[in-house]
Amino acid sequence: MKLRRGVLRAALALVLLPLLTPAGAVEPISLGLAIAGAAASALTGFISYPRLYCYFRECCLHRHDRRAAAALQENLDKKLFGQHLVSKVVVKAVRGFLNNTNTKKPLALSLHGWTGTGKNFVSKIVAESIYKRGLQSKYVHQFVATLHFPHAHSINLYKDQLQSWIRGNVSICPRSIFIFDEMDKMHAGLIDSIKPFLDYYELLDGVSYRQAIFIFLSNAGAEKITEVALDFWRNGRTREDIQLTDIQNALSVSVFNNKNSGFWHSTLIDRNLIDYFIPFLPLEYKHVKMCVRVEIESRGYTVDEDIVSRIADEMTYFPREERIYSDKGCKTVDAKLDYYYD
Repeated sequence: MKLRRGVLRAALALVLLPLLTPAGAVEPISLGLAIAGAAASALTGFISYPRLYCYFRECCLHRHDRRAAAALQENLDKKLFGQHLVSKVVVKAVRGFLNNTNTKKPLALSLHGWTGTGKNFVSKIVAESIYKRGLQSKYVHQFVATLHFPHAHSINLYKDQLQSWIRGNVSICPRSIFIFDEMDKMHAGLIDSIKPFLDYYELLDGVSYRQAIFIFLSNAGAEKITEVALDFWRNGRTREDIQLTDIQNALSVSVFNNKNSGFWHSTLIDRNLIDYFIPFLPLEYKHVKMCVRVEIESRGYTVDEDIVSRIADEMTYFPREERIYSDKGCKTVDAKLDYYYD
């Protein structure tokens, strides 16, 4: 800020100089060249200063770590519903990682739960908290299993391409973010090709990966999460009573042994390279209504509680007898609102 003020003062002085200088004291051409040269020098200094340059152009490590953590906390508090474990663990993990100046390995988060519970939403918020452009940032890289790795017979090619992509982008920006979606549809073993990048190495071929962030999204383990949540409900305890220790170990074992998961018998789990297995609890009726309200407000409309209730009532819930949890979470809220608002 001091530099910016100094540049502005210098520019102002250059503008006022002709008015304050006695007539004839300086030749017009010489004065013009002096002003132009000084202005160019000031502008060069202004643009070359890293923080000011990054104000106009996206830079690696753009946001200050404390600001990133604060933005993450604020957005999760305002926009994520029914996921007290997620908010607590993600904020703590990301904030601690960003503030650690001597990390021993990249941060690896594995998000698990049913469709519509907020996994993609949270990965988006994490990206936006670190880079203003979020998922559109050139330092954020998103992979979808069915889109980027669709053919089992090309698994070796995918491994080579994935390793090259990660190596190249971390070389450019140490704080690169890699998001892997649909891990439950990933070919078993493919994700193990990136094990070296997640391990406790100081350098690999001259490149450090210790500042990078890896986020994995999967439906695998959702049954185990629901099982724990139902046990709490049937025993008269609230979902907020559930602690990470009640789920995490069982979740990691469930994912490790799930043949329909990219983590099936994965060395990433076996070697404890995943820092947190984060459970997304199934959403209840009240959470669906919260999603509807936020979506209505985001479209610029006044919230109509009648419409909120109608949309929440249109959802299907499970188990069949108790009808506690929305089987699609909040995933179809946006589409259902189209029916009520043109």
